[in-house]
Amino acid sequence: MTCDELRDEFELYALGVADEPEKDAIREHLGRDCEVCMARVKEARRLATRLGGMASPAAPSPRLRRRILASVGVERNTSWWGLVATAAAALCLVAAFYFSGRQRDVSDQLEQARRQVRVQTIELARLNEAFSILNAPGTTVGSFGEGLPKGKVFVNSSKGVLLIASNLPPATAGKRYEMWVIPKGGKPVRAGMFQSETDGTAMHIQPGPVDATTLGAVAVTLENEAGADQPTSTPLIVAAIPQ
Repeated sequence: MTCDELRDEFELYALGVADEPEKDAIREHLGRDCEVCMARVKEARRLATRLGGMASPAAPSPRLRRRILASVGVERNTSWWGLVATAAAALCLVAAFYFSGRQRDVSDQLEQARRQVRVQTIELARLNEAFSILNAPGTTVGSFGEGLPKGKVFVNSSKGVLLIASNLPPATAGKRYEMWVIPKGGKPVRAGMFQSETDGTAMHIQPGPVDATTLGAVAVTLENEAGADQPTSTPLIVAAIPQ
C-alpha cells in the first residue's frame, strides 16, 4: 500500500485499533523509515495523547466557575465550562463510530475532535487569565447596574481588566459590544469587543498592564461589529473604579 492509501489509517493505528492489512502496511513503512508515514504517525499519536490527556489536568476547577459567576449573582447550568466532558465525548465518538463499522467516518470525527481541542485550549487560556486577575494582589473591583445589565469589573495593574456581566442580551446581527477603559479626564481607550451568551451572561478580558491609578471607569457600548475608535452610542455599562 502507498502512503496516500494509508492516510485514513494513521489515527486508528495510534489508537491501537487499526485492522489488517493496514496495520502491517504501516509497520512496514515505518520499518523502512518512510518519512511521510513517520510524520503522520507522530501527528496521530500527538492527537491521541492530547485527547486522552484532557481527562483531568486541563480542566478548570468547578470552584472557578462558581466564583466567577457568583461575583455577579449568576449560576449557569450550561456547558460553558465543560471542557473535560467535551474532550472525553469527542474521544468516545471516535471509538463509537469505529466499532459500529463506519471506519471511514473516523477521520471526520477526528477532525471534529481537533477543532474541539483547539476551542477548548483557547477557552481554558481565557479562564486562566480571568482566574489570575481575580486572585492577583491589588485587584480592585467596580460594580455596575441595578437592573439590566449588572455585574462587576476587576482591574489589576499588571494583569489587566476583567468584566463579568449578566442580563446583557446578545448583540443583534452586525453589532457587537465594545469595552472601553476611561482614564480620569481623558478619552475612552478601546479595550476589545465581545458578544454575550444566549442566557445574557458575558465575560470579557483585556489582558496586559493598565495604569490603575489613573483609571476612572470602564464602560461598554454597542457598536458595529468592526468596532469604533471612540464610542458612538450611549454606554450600556459604566463601572467606576475605586482607587
